[in-house]
Amino acid sequence: MDEIKGILVPRGFRASGVKAGIKPSGGDDLAFLLAENPSAAAGTFTTNRVCAAPVKWCRGLLPREDIRGVVINSGNANAATGELGMENVRKTAERAASRIGCAPEQVLIASTGVIGHQLPMEKIERGIDDAFARLSTESEGFEAVSRAIMTTDTRPKISCHRETIDGREVTLLGIAKGAAMIGPRMATMLGFLLTDAPISACDIRGLLADAVDLSFNCLSVEGHASTNDTVLLISSTVSTEPVIPPGELASFGLMVRAACESLARQIADDGEGSTHFITVEVEGCRTVTEARAIARCVAESALVKTAIHGADPNWGRIVSAAGYAGVPFQEGELSLAINGVPVYANGSPVHFDDLALSESIRHRRPVDLHLTLQSGRESCRFWTCDLTADYVRLNADYTT
Repeated sequence: MDEIKGILVPRGFRASGVKAGIKPSGGDDLAFLLAENPSAAAGTFTTNRVCAAPVKWCRGLLPREDIRGVVINSGNANAATGELGMENVRKTAERAASRIGCAPEQVLIASTGVIGHQLPMEKIERGIDDAFARLSTESEGFEAVSRAIMTTDTRPKISCHRETIDGREVTLLGIAKGAAMIGPRMATMLGFLLTDAPISACDIRGLLADAVDLSFNCLSVEGHASTNDTVLLISSTVSTEPVIPPGELASFGLMVRAACESLARQIADDGEGSTHFITVEVEGCRTVTEARAIARCVAESALVKTAIHGADPNWGRIVSAAGYAGVPFQEGELSLAINGVPVYANGSPVHFDDLALSESIRHRRPVDLHLTLQSGRESCRFWTCDLTADYVRLNADYTT
């Protein structure tokens, strides 16, 4: 098991990333993940009714106990591409399967990039051949994957965890991309969780769904749900080792949740053009659903996000966003603190030093918004970023 440059690589996987010529920039744009043995896998996907061809392909296959590979391309989403888009997904899987020596249905596909363009299949197929030849168990191969799946990301996103479960040392490696078109019901993101913990596909499905709900579904940059969201969890040892017993699954579930939360935070912190990483905490609600509704409205408010960018402790924008979330509460139940400073308590303003709080926001990248109600005991934590002129520029110029 490799541990180079801080990356913990689970047993049973090889990886590579290459330049296939898909991106106009000429950067790395095709990644290959190989499972050396038939591997259990499950996934979660976008809820957008307009969803990419690779999402449809993976949804139709998972959960599954015999996955052998994953091919990921960036620079082209293969979304809103009709029958030809689906045909190109199958061709991609067939090309990878021919190199691995397995069935196309044992290969998962993910794409990210511009919507509405057909995949350049000659480049994809050459890239698969090149990536297969470069597959490695070394950490550099997995770093190459993290770079090859990036679009407007400014940095790769990796999370590593190692624990002893059921007397066995198990490793979980998470790799993700995402910086914009990020809204709850996941984001415009791809996430790949690789583990040598022997877990069945059905158990993976439940553990992953729970972890995603508390992490990627509590993440927003601008609230735009993507067509391509995909998170996969793959176990390389389920066909070769006794599975982890039911009583130990909760421990592995905590590892999965920790990895997903780490990746979700990294995505929010890398929001396009952002200068602040914002955590919205809501507590004292009757249900988690109500807490999440309030947190989401605050996190997605353009007025809140621009106020944070301008270091303006304009708390009225925050409490008013909470008020239109559709959650019934009395105004006198609501309190708010910004970076630990109470600014609104039980429905009334609190005197605070505006200048000092503004400086606190201006000179700290992390900003904490803490809203408290008195309706119950449930809570939710949400992650987002500020809204800047650079975000507008990046997205105005993205395809032109």
